[in-house]
Amino acid sequence: MNPPPLDARIHSFHAHVYFEGAGERQRSMALRERIAGRFAVQLGRCHEVPVGPHHQPMYQVAFTPELFAAIVPWLMLERNGLSVLVHPNTLAPRADHLQHALWLGRPLALKEDVLPLRIESGEHSPVVPNTAPQT
Repeated sequence: MNPPPLDARIHSFHAHVYFEGAGERQRSMALRERIAGRFAVQLGRCHEVPVGPHHQPMYQVAFTPELFAAIVPWLMLERNGLSVLVHPNTLAPRADHLQHALWLGRPLALKEDVLPLRIESGEHSPVVPNTAPQT
């Protein structure tokens, strides 16, 4: 049986891995290394202070829709107590972060007013993997 077709409205996904304090930071960096060794994703830089709509330090993992079924269940089991926001990118950032998202672990507040309602397709950044998974 063939899998159902991917929803063309979803250009990519982001997972935001949050940390607070030295212990969570250490666990988040260990998770980051494991993600890089397992999946072809685009790891964003580690933000040590809150940025954009996020109230806590975090880093972003961008991945293609085809990878969703592999990476999200893995994160569910391997997040080691960290809060992780997973959201689609559909050119509607506010809805993507606040309505279409799922939380792994404790949900955190987001700054709604920072998120635009819509962006143009040219404003969406495609996923460019910068990891080299071990095979």
